[in-house]
Amino acid sequence: MKLIIAAIKPFKLEEVREALTSIGVRGMMVTEIKGFGSQSGHTEIYRGAEYAVNFVPKVKLEIVVADGLADQVVDTIHKTAKTDKIGDGKIFVLDVASSLRVRTGETGDDAL
Repeated sequence: MKLIIAAIKPFKLEEVREALTSIGVRGMMVTEIKGFGSQSGHTEIYRGAEYAVNFVPKVKLEIVVADGLADQVVDTIHKTAKTDKIGDGKIFVLDVASSLRVRTGETGDDAL
C-alpha cells in the first residue's frame, strides 16, 4: 500500500476529487493547510495598510491506495491540479506498513 500526500490549490479540490473518484479511489482525507515554498507569500492591502501574507492557503489530500493504483493516482492529481503557475503544489508517495478498518477489523488492502 502507498500513502499519497498532495498539497494543491484549494479551488482545484473538487475537480481533483471527481477525477480520483472516476479512477476508483474510494476515500481520502482533506485538511486545510497553509505553507510556503517557491511562491513564498505576497503582500496585500487591507483597510489601507499593507501587510505580508507569508503563508499561502493550500489543501492537503491524504490517500491510501493499493500499490498497483498509486502511479495512476499521482498522475491523475498531477494532471488535474496543474495550472502551470507557481504554487501548484507537491505530491509525496510513502510506503504504508499496515492498515485496519476500525468497524470490521479488516486489515491490509481489504481495509481500504
